[in-house]
Amino acid sequence: MEHKLPELSFDYNALEPYIDGKTMEIHHTKHHQGYINKYVKALENEKELLEKDVEEVLKNLDDVPQDLAQSVVNNGGGYYNHRLFWTILSPEKTEMSTGLKMAIDRDFGSFSNFKEEFSTAAKTQFGSGWAWLVVKDDGSLAVTNTPNQNTAFEDGQPILALDVWEHAYYLNYQNRRPDYVENFWNIVNWKQVSEYFDKASK
Repeated sequence: MEHKLPELSFDYNALEPYIDGKTMEIHHTKHHQGYINKYVKALENEKELLEKDVEEVLKNLDDVPQDLAQSVVNNGGGYYNHRLFWTILSPEKTEMSTGLKMAIDRDFGSFSNFKEEFSTAAKTQFGSGWAWLVVKDDGSLAVTNTPNQNTAFEDGQPILALDVWEHAYYLNYQNRRPDYVENFWNIVNWKQVSEYFDKASK
């Protein structure tokens, strides 16, 4: 299959003032593209793996040659994580489904409790990494965080992600990660997150 940079569903400056256009452009065309390029390069002699979607490869790392596994985790993770991240951002206000809202209330007590737990996971991730909302194997929701470009597949199926690498926010927020995390809630595509929830819950 072809591994190429996914197009965004909005213009680079569409998320302003929460994420500035220049950051989005660099993040998308340089960082994400770089991860894809390095992932393909790492597996250039593993044609069978390159025919699979990166998500499938990351979920089955035992099938990856041991000497390539860390490169796949790093670059394949960057490839997959960003691909998900772009889709859960939106310049338009969206509403979550009743099913997702009920699940959040069930597993966190309230949306406010969920938001606080997710924000804390994002703010306290030491160094570079990600915060996640995942659907676990038993259908429940959980918040987690991971370092670097590690995925959250060990905890469940990701349905919401926040990139807290400095390249995601530094031009606008400098070292003020908490401000970036708080503003993230203004641009979440709850419609898409709900669709991911429905799919992961089946």
